[in-house]
Amino acid sequence: MSDGVEGNEERRRTGDAAVPEPQGVPEPRPGGPEAAAEPEPAPATLVKAGTADRTEAGAGAKADEPPTGHADAAAPDASGTPADAPPDSPNAPDAPDAPDAESDGIRYERLPDAPPPILDGVRAKPPAPPGLATLVAAAVTALLSGLLLGDGLAVNALILALPLAAAAWFAARQAGRRPRRSSLCWGAGGLALLAVPVWSDAEWPTLLAVLAAAGLGALALHGSRKWSGVLLAPLGLVLAVRRALVWGWRGVRERTAGGEKDLGPLLRSVLVAVVLLVVFGGLFAAADQAFADLLGSLVPDVDGGSGVPWRLFLAVLGLAAALAVAHTAAAPTRWDGLGPGPGRARGRVEWALPLVLLDLLFAAFVAVQAAVLLRGEDVVRASNGLTYSEYAREGFWQLLFATVLTLAVISVAVRVAPRSGPRDRLLVRAVLGALCLLTLVVVASAVRRMDLYMGEYGLTRLRLSVVAMEVWLGVVILLILAAGVFGARLLPRAVLASAAVAVLAFGLASPDKLIAESNLDTHRAGRTLDLGYLSGLSADAVPALDRLDEPLRSCALRSIAVPEAPWYATSLSQARAHEILTARPVRDHPCRDILTDDISPSVR
Repeated sequence: MSDGVEGNEERRRTGDAAVPEPQGVPEPRPGGPEAAAEPEPAPATLVKAGTADRTEAGAGAKADEPPTGHADAAAPDASGTPADAPPDSPNAPDAPDAPDAESDGIRYERLPDAPPPILDGVRAKPPAPPGLATLVAAAVTALLSGLLLGDGLAVNALILALPLAAAAWFAARQAGRRPRRSSLCWGAGGLALLAVPVWSDAEWPTLLAVLAAAGLGALALHGSRKWSGVLLAPLGLVLAVRRALVWGWRGVRERTAGGEKDLGPLLRSVLVAVVLLVVFGGLFAAADQAFADLLGSLVPDVDGGSGVPWRLFLAVLGLAAALAVAHTAAAPTRWDGLGPGPGRARGRVEWALPLVLLDLLFAAFVAVQAAVLLRGEDVVRASNGLTYSEYAREGFWQLLFATVLTLAVISVAVRVAPRSGPRDRLLVRAVLGALCLLTLVVVASAVRRMDLYMGEYGLTRLRLSVVAMEVWLGVVILLILAAGVFGARLLPRAVLASAAVAVLAFGLASPDKLIAESNLDTHRAGRTLDLGYLSGLSADAVPALDRLDEPLRSCALRSIAVPEAPWYATSLSQARAHEILTARPVRDHPCRDILTDDISPSVR
């Protein structure tokens, strides 16, 4: 035995290969010989073979004790070899993890390491705790959110955007990041979209504009260029909230621990300023009614009761949003790294045959549409017995879905297109270019159909929205055609920019005002006026409906709500409608018969 131990020591000194030391074997029992070397702790998971039990490997993990009656059995050393037999002796076991006949039959196997989280490859390292300027900007955002957002959206959306942008700016500068020109352009576009709630009173264009502004802001913070980054950037802001709150708390703790950057003096200064303003402002308001009216119009009215919890919730929401924006500006997630690679290229016949047949189908449809649009209503009546307006309404939705499906087909076809040489590129451009051009004709046919239908029955919110959607899809197809000629590197951002421009134009056009004017025009032409539908529009429609004769005017305007709101929650349309209704108040007329029987059939 001594010869074997001395041989092991000699091999260690001379650098010869030693017997491998497996992880997770039992330690020597008390009184046994010392192990030659302590095994390193194993981070991998060890599992009992043949069972579902799992244990974490670590230094000093002990195996079960031998059964009673076998206390004289030799304890294994750290190499897995019995202590009374040299490693090269025939008594050594064949494998370290094979149990001997008298053991409990347990052996351990190494499980593969768990894969890393999907975001580890794209998420930046945690930034340093936020500085004083970032924390102040976040606090201002929280305060303004609680004070201004409880009464609706108007110019307060733009006011809140300023401290949000300041928080992002300060956090990025502290982290050593400088904004790109593209990020500044996206940020300016987001601010421009917030002009829609300032201009319009309708809720649906305002909601679209706010969502689009959030999307452009997320893109400005992340700096994404690919489809994955453009689509996932808004999600990045939501996922950053939890980490941002912890990050902000770390910054507050560091700033309240004393030192040069202590927040204590600033907080005390703000508290003293608030007390002075409240005391002297109250005295001046009590001394002069004009000053009291001015102060009441400028200072938000924080009502009691149920309003206080709601405003506290808005303040917390504003704080979380500001910290998420600042954290993303300091350490953005690179969503571009999650984009799928190009698909497996297909052969020319496998790829081109379905698309060529689809091109032929589109061409046949376009030829039929040309005949119908040129020859008019007689062809429609002769072919299917429908009126021209019924024919237009019936086919629009199918053409809209066909346009969306065509975009999906193009995206899949580009991913698996053949790309082995110039001939393949020419084939791709020819087949997909023809499909895009034919799709543009389908878009024009769909828009023409809805135009004919709206000319017969007037505009509604749904009709106007789907027409705007169809026109934007046509713009997307034009961008795809341009990408086929000039390259697709800018296509994702170009599509997003076109969507933002469309939302901005849609909101500034005051859709409810367009709807009211269109219905009045059809009414002057002798068609039925749906006064019940028009009375459900927003304040944007008041200037148009004000031109109706009585009692139609009063019946249309009576149901349109123009609430008294503070200056920061009043849009320009609301202010204009309030002026009109103040100058010419709504009269008291019995409107039941007018709204139901005489001129108000069901909405078509």
